[in-house]
Amino acid sequence: MSKFRKGEKKGMPAISTASLPDIVFMLLFFFMVTTVMRETTLFVNIVTPKATEIKKMEKKSLVSYIYIGSPVKRMQASYGSAARIQLNDAFAEVGEIQEFIATERESKDEKEIPYMTASIKADETVKMGIITDVKQELRKANALKINYSTRKGNY
Repeated sequence: MSKFRKGEKKGMPAISTASLPDIVFMLLFFFMVTTVMRETTLFVNIVTPKATEIKKMEKKSLVSYIYIGSPVKRMQASYGSAARIQLNDAFAEVGEIQEFIATERESKDEKEIPYMTASIKADETVKMGIITDVKQELRKANALKINYSTRKGNY
């Protein structure tokens, strides 16, 4: 007569999976929004030189990268195997660096402009003459904060 029976044990009820697709899609959208995709496709081969004293860059959003190296195999037919300069997703000449820095400054907030850094990612076999020319153009563009990208290691 009573509804509650002491002797019988009921099993655990099944877990509802109705909200599982909602959770999966929330995670998917979260990772889609927070993931940063690679911004630049490299057209030059770069093996950065080794260095012992390395500091990590704090705010990478204020860094403008200048890549210097020999073109990748698929580009050597049209550009040759000599060292080339790459700004964003295109090859450039030394004279185009001032314009590149100017466009980078325009895309940043006015308060952040003094903290902008030009980072030179050069292959370890690149001649110093090209790097000196790039530095001279950076000086003309008044981009005086220069960083050289390296990898950790001994000489």
